[in-house]
Amino acid sequence: VPRPKGADEARLVRFLFKVGSREVYNYSTRRAKSRKGLFAYQNLFRYGCIHITMTPTKEYVIYVDEQDRQIGTGEKLEAHQKGVLHRAISVFIFNANGELMLQKRAKTKYHSAGLWANTCCSHPRPGEDTAAAAKRRLMEEMGLAADLRHAGHLLYKVEFQNGLIEHEYDHMFIGESDAVPVLNPDEAEDWKWMSPEDVNEDIAIYPEKYSYWFKLALEDILSKK
Repeated sequence: VPRPKGADEARLVRFLFKVGSREVYNYSTRRAKSRKGLFAYQNLFRYGCIHITMTPTKEYVIYVDEQDRQIGTGEKLEAHQKGVLHRAISVFIFNANGELMLQKRAKTKYHSAGLWANTCCSHPRPGEDTAAAAKRRLMEEMGLAADLRHAGHLLYKVEFQNGLIEHEYDHMFIGESDAVPVLNPDEAEDWKWMSPEDVNEDIAIYPEKYSYWFKLALEDILSKK
């Protein structure tokens, strides 16, 4: 969406805020109230009139067993320091041409920084529905909204060079969108569309450029898209 100039921009921003105050975002449920509201919210975000700010408080994750039954909760960083199995989400967005949207993780991430991965990945909060968490994080990381369907799970454990351990019961979700994302710089520094064939070829040549879990999940996801 090209950014309007001058008086046209001012009128559009006033309109978007008017729509937004009524329809854009319900902060108690963290959902857009209508398609018109979602359009307004995305464009206010795009024009820099509103921002998603990551709260600098501790984040908590859901501890689970190998059947994904909750057995407790804990602070996110501690879970990664101790390698505690916890619930996670990974979102894979494809466009109408069958290309996958990849995210390049921000260099400030405490593991897998600067690596290419799926469209977004994170963790449900304690008490949060897993599918709702996937939609929330897609908006918070990439400024995108899409209908998502559950596409199975991935159970894995890996230790990184910095000593942190990722041990996740990862719920995978697939969605479709042709929209241009609006990146949250705290989460992502770049993005691109790639065909499945090109992704597989690039991973074969440069496996170090991609996150561990993305390489594990890709074949399964491509069989279900």
